[in-house]
Amino acid sequence: MKYKGIIFDLDGVICSTDHYHYLAWKALADKLGAYFDETINNRLRGVSRMASLDIVLERYDGTLTEEEKLAAAEEKNATYRELLKQMTPADLSDEVKTTLDALRAKGLLLGIGSSSKNTRFILGRIGLGDYFDKISDGTNITRSKPDPEVFVKAAQFLELAPEDCLVVEDAKAGVEAALAAGMDAAAIGDAVSCGLATYNLGRFSDLLRVVE
Repeated sequence: MKYKGIIFDLDGVICSTDHYHYLAWKALADKLGAYFDETINNRLRGVSRMASLDIVLERYDGTLTEEEKLAAAEEKNATYRELLKQMTPADLSDEVKTTLDALRAKGLLLGIGSSSKNTRFILGRIGLGDYFDKISDGTNITRSKPDPEVFVKAAQFLELAPEDCLVVEDAKAGVEAALAAGMDAAAIGDAVSCGLATYNLGRFSDLLRVVE
């Protein structure tokens, strides 16, 4: 096979929490009196919590101290985690689970590369708490995508060279991060339109064709 390991972004690839993110950021923005809509929310995909807050605050008339920013980010995350409690294994599609099982059966190592600090919590909610071989997420990185750090560390955790890893991403910033890490990238969803990926997937199960 072409690869020894596959590193997946979480949100938008394994499952979708976009709507919960939107509701949590909207609640914070409304409290601050800052305009926020779906278009702005789309800019936050793959971006760290604090960088996301800076984007939200672009439409805020006031000024927050660093301490207030940290408090606001924590408030958003508390709201988000409460919303995530609505997630169940039903939020994991049969196609994704079947494809993951087939990739594992081929002997591939499977990892997660996500900017989210809630990665393990989300995986637990959808029934994949102990499924992946290694996880690199917002708890072990200092720079968000398109910086390659999250994928570089994922490969290190898997004990694989970058060229032996394929990254699956649904955001342009994630594809850029994968390529910057020296890895091939498979784009799915919105990332297909960026035209940067090594492969473009029409659906998740297309991965089985890519790795052969």
